Amino acid sequence: MTRMRAAIVGTGDVARLHAEAIAARDDADVVVAVDVDADRAAAFAQKYGIPCSATSLPDGHLDVVHLCTPPAGHAAQAEDAFARGAHVVVEKPPALTLHDVDRMIAAGDAAGRHLAVVFQQRTGTATAHVKRLLDDGRLGRPLLARCDTFWFRDDTYFAAPWRGTWANEGGGTTLGHGIHQLDLLAYLLGEVDEVQGQTWRLARDIETEDVSTAVLRFESGVVATAMTSAVSPRQVSSIRVDTELATVELEHLYGHGHANWRITPRPGADAPSSWTFPATEQPSGHDAYIDAVYPALAAGAALPDVASAPARSMEIVAALYASSERSAAVALREVRESSELRGQMSAQVRDERRS
Repeated sequence: MTRMRAAIVGTGDVARLHAEAIAARDDADVVVAVDVDADRAAAFAQKYGIPCSATSLPDGHLDVVHLCTPPAGHAAQAEDAFARGAHVVVEKPPALTLHDVDRMIAAGDAAGRHLAVVFQQRTGTATAHVKRLLDDGRLGRPLLARCDTFWFRDDTYFAAPWRGTWANEGGGTTLGHGIHQLDLLAYLLGEVDEVQGQTWRLARDIETEDVSTAVLRFESGVVATAMTSAVSPRQVSSIRVDTELATVELEHLYGHGHANWRITPRPGADAPSSWTFPATEQPSGHDAYIDAVYPALAAGAALPDVASAPARSMEIVAALYASSERSAAVALREVRESSELRGQMSAQVRDERRS
């Protein structure tokens, strides 16, 4: 069996998760660590047993390039990787704008290679089980949902010069943090039809928002509320879906397993055995994501559901930002058809929304 050759570009905190996930596989090796800081790249390579480090992608065959860099560079880096004949695995958000995501998808299609955006909250055996129950109708019709990301990021977090700016991050806590739970919610419930949202700067001296609120209406008719915060001392990530037959709840922080999920039958009813989570458990996370994606890359097959719809969650965020600017609901159809909305996530959050 030919082992896939992978490169990791960017050796910050999240790169560790990629290096560890690939190291656990028997069909791939990380052959080079790349960072603009040569010393940091070399230290990362030494720590994870990577044979080469560099400040740019070297010449030579690569099967997969992992982009763990700030999002401002993702589009150009992905185009470079595709031009070299490699697949691309990119951390969220995949780019600063939907226009850039469109560029990345087009470059991948032209090269016959895949773009896989890391939304690892979709992964794990619990998520797969709940999605099957929802898709098969065994929980009844979904009616109502709630999606919250209450995280805490202090001034030290925003001290990095690229954080908290529209130019370098493309958005605030909604795009950088809440997008994980919004992505998972849409993965479970399907396409969003319309978003009415507001963005706020309440506590951090940054350009982008540190809090957002929204109401989402899905094409299926489900109505959901969503709150995202970077100023919440007790941190929690949660989703609740009320269906005709049950309430499905998830509460965790950065990853989840079976114990983080709960399915409660409606009053007076018992939970059928089919609702029981499987005996074998795989938690969500980068390991599960790489385990799902790499076989498809090696076989040249279609990407699995956990890596499908690379632009969907960004489109939801773009609609939320546009709604905040307009003080009116925004249809996802407009986001998909508007070159203006695909070219810019948002202007600055309005000054009057400071407090």
